[in-house]
Amino acid sequence: MFGVGKEKKEKAACCCSAVQPDSGCVQGKITVKVLGSGCMSCHALLENTQKAVRNMNKENEIRVEYITDLEKIMGYGVMSMPALVINEKIASVGKVLRPAEIQDILGKGC
Repeated sequence: MFGVGKEKKEKAACCCSAVQPDSGCVQGKITVKVLGSGCMSCHALLENTQKAVRNMNKENEIRVEYITDLEKIMGYGVMSMPALVINEKIASVGKVLRPAEIQDILGKGC
């Protein structure tokens, strides 16, 4: 029950509704980017990210991209690869996360 004068806060449809319009979140979907140079570690993080999304049954809600363009990577200020970016926020740099670790990060929202 809510007291007089207090408003019930509605949960936003998108976990990143307070983030800038170019946050990477499109119609409630989460965008995950793996930044890498194409090395074995970068590919491993990409595969683990894709596996995490499959394990969560969120293929329709989470879009995974692989970015190898160094100019784009530099735009994130990342100095070590691979890196994981979720809705334009850096989540991990310089290590290959296991699928379970990625699921934990994604489960916490944007």
